[in-house]
Amino acid sequence: MGKRMVAMALTALIGTAGAAEITVSAAASLTNAFKEIGAAYETAHAGDKVQFNFAASDPLVQQIAKGAPVDVFASADQEAMDKADGLKLLAAGTRRNFASNSLVLIAPRGGKVSLRSLADVAQAGVARVTIGNPASVPVGRYTKAALEHARLWAAVEPRLILGGSVRQCLDYVARGEVDAGFVYATDAAVVKDKVIVVAAVPTATPVAYPIAVIAAGPQAAAGRQFAEYVQSPAGQAILARHGFGRP
Repeated sequence: MGKRMVAMALTALIGTAGAAEITVSAAASLTNAFKEIGAAYETAHAGDKVQFNFAASDPLVQQIAKGAPVDVFASADQEAMDKADGLKLLAAGTRRNFASNSLVLIAPRGGKVSLRSLADVAQAGVARVTIGNPASVPVGRYTKAALEHARLWAAVEPRLILGGSVRQCLDYVARGEVDAGFVYATDAAVVKDKVIVVAAVPTATPVAYPIAVIAAGPQAAAGRQFAEYVQSPAGQAILARHGFGRP
């Protein structure tokens, strides 16, 4: 083997040794944006691979607490991240808000019920309304608080179909299995050919997304790099293309 080939082989080995497989647990509403961010990150960090686990934020915290090998956690609300912090899962000083969103009321395109405002979810013709389970899904917590503030919760609660994640709620509406649902604006945009946005829904608490590195993650250094990339101009540009606002 010539000197040049030896040098190339050594370079390849060094590159492989330095490569990292980063595991990111992220809120379901981040699915499309984070997949693009992951691809861009891999291009910018040759050899590194990013693996994603998308689900509702609270179950992700539970998985991490039980020892799942996760390097980075991105939540759809502060409450889920507070739970992770309370369990001492976060690497000190790494928690940052990186994006914002908004809550919307949606209905199936061509649905049988005419909806024009938030108050319309309480009308008699609306039989099934989907929201994320407030006990474990951030979008459900935002929705319940908004409906309570609008004095609609008591009327809507008996009609609720609880979703295990915001994307499950979106699917219910897109398939016409419910008359209405509450999701984030970015989710509605994913299937705008199947759902219509009836109204923006004010939330007392801003819809803010925090990200943090997991202290026990197997790829701590690479995890920090990924979290920083999400917050970088390149990461923020991708989030903006998917409809997310600035933190």
